[in-house]
This record gives sequence, structure tokens and C-alpha cells, in this order.
Amino acid sequence: MFELTIAVNFEAAHCIRNYPGKCNRLHGHNWKVEVNIYGSQLNELGMLVDFVDLKAAINGIMVNLDHYYLNEIEPFCRINPTAENLAKYIYEELAKTPIFNENVKLRSIRIWESSNSAAAYSQEA
Repeated sequence: MFELTIAVNFEAAHCIRNYPGKCNRLHGHNWKVEVNIYGSQLNELGMLVDFVDLKAAINGIMVNLDHYYLNEIEPFCRINPTAENLAKYIYEELAKTPIFNENVKLRSIRIWESSNSAAAYSQEA
């Protein structure tokens, strides 16, 4: 099995509604997103997926998050923009892209809101 991981960054503000502490106030993070994919067969070039294509796919999602107040965009105007919810949102949006097929699977999204705190989402048990 082959596995690839890339990382991208974005900056965005949020607040956690009804949080019993300072995170209920408006604040921002320099978020880091790690994308992990896997598959068993390489293409004719000897690649699972070209890093360029994978980065383009994730950057198509990041453009909708970077330098935004997350609480004002879907679905975060309805649910709290926690690291956990962001990881799931990015996973679900990325999974819709044509980069994935019967051979190339999305394993997980890990999102760091600081150098010491991260959340991950996958659909694996």
C-alpha cells in the first residue's frame, strides 16, 4: 500500500458559540491541514497521485476558508467551527473531487489550530 501526505496552510478567524471560556470570543488561527491518501497501484509514471494535482484539489477548498470569519460561511453558520468540524468538512469536500477512485482513497484530514493542538477525521473505523 502506498501513502501520500501533503500539508497546506490557511488563516481564518472563528469563535466557538456557547463555549464556557475565552474561545467563545472572536479569535484567529494559522491553520495547518494535512491530507493523507492511499492506494495500491501506481500510475504509468510511478505515482499514486501527482502532488501537483493533490495540492490543486485541496487548494480549491482552502480558497473558501482562507482569510474568512468561519462562523459566517456554510456549514459553520449552523455548527461550531471547531477543529473537529473543520476536519470533517474538508474531508467531505475533498472526497468529492475527481482525484479519488477505486484505487486512490482519502484516508484522513488532520487540522492543526496551533503547533500543539490538532484534530483528525477519517471514515475508517
